[in-house]
Amino acid sequence: MSKSSAAEKVAVVTGGASGIGKAVAERLSKDGYRVAVFDLNPGDIPHSYAVDVTDRAQIDTALKSIHEELGPVAILVNAAGLDGFTPFLKISFEEWQKVVNVNLHGVFHVIQAVLPDMIDAGWGRIVNISSSSTHSGTPFMTHYVSAKSAVNGLTKSLALEYGPKGITVNAVPPGFIDTPMLRKAEERGNLGDIEKTIAATPVRRIGKPEDIAATCAFLISEEAGYITGQIVGVNGGRNT
Repeated sequence: MSKSSAAEKVAVVTGGASGIGKAVAERLSKDGYRVAVFDLNPGDIPHSYAVDVTDRAQIDTALKSIHEELGPVAILVNAAGLDGFTPFLKISFEEWQKVVNVNLHGVFHVIQAVLPDMIDAGWGRIVNISSSSTHSGTPFMTHYVSAKSAVNGLTKSLALEYGPKGITVNAVPPGFIDTPMLRKAEERGNLGDIEKTIAATPVRRIGKPEDIAATCAFLISEEAGYITGQIVGVNGGRNT
C-alpha cells in the first residue's frame, strides 16, 4: 500500500500508549496511516483519547471525536490488555471479571463500535493481540489465558461473518515480548529466570514490540487481503 492510500485510512490502536500498542501505533503512523490511540493514560500522543475499553460510553464518545477529526475507522488493532498471576483457587470472581473485562469484553466493545464504519466502506482490517499462552496454557493465569483464548475464537467467528463484506479479522498471539508489563511481572517474581526462557527460545532472543508491530502492519495491508481468521504466532519459535 502506498503512503498516499494509507493516508486515506484511519486506524485505531487500543492500549496504544505503551508496550506493543505503542509500537503498533508508531509503526502505522510511520507507514502513513492516520492513527488514533485509546489508552487509560494516553499522555500527549497526538489523537489520543483517555478510554477504558470496558466502558462503551467512553468508546462511543472517542469515536465521535475521531469521526470529526480524522474520519471513519478502517483499521483496528486491539492491544489493550491486563495480566494476572494468581493460583486458581485464590482468584476471586471480582479479579476474574476484571481480567476478562479488559482482555475479552474490551475487544468485543471496540470491534462492535467500529464495525459499522468498515461495513459502510466495504473494507476493513481488525487485528486482535491475544497471547501465546493460549497455545499451551500457563499456570496461575487461568483468567488471562481463558480471556485470550476466547479472543482467538472471536477472531475466527468474525472472520467468517464479515469476510463477505471486505473485512479481515486476524489475531496475533505474541510470545515473550520485552514490554513494561512483562518487566513488571519480572519484578514481582512471576516469570522465573528470563535468561532461561531466552535460552529455550529457538531464535535465542526476547521479542521486541516492533516484531508484533511489523506483523500487524502486514495484516492490515492490501497484500494481506486473502488472509483472515488466522492466529499468526510471533514467538521466536517457542510455539509452533
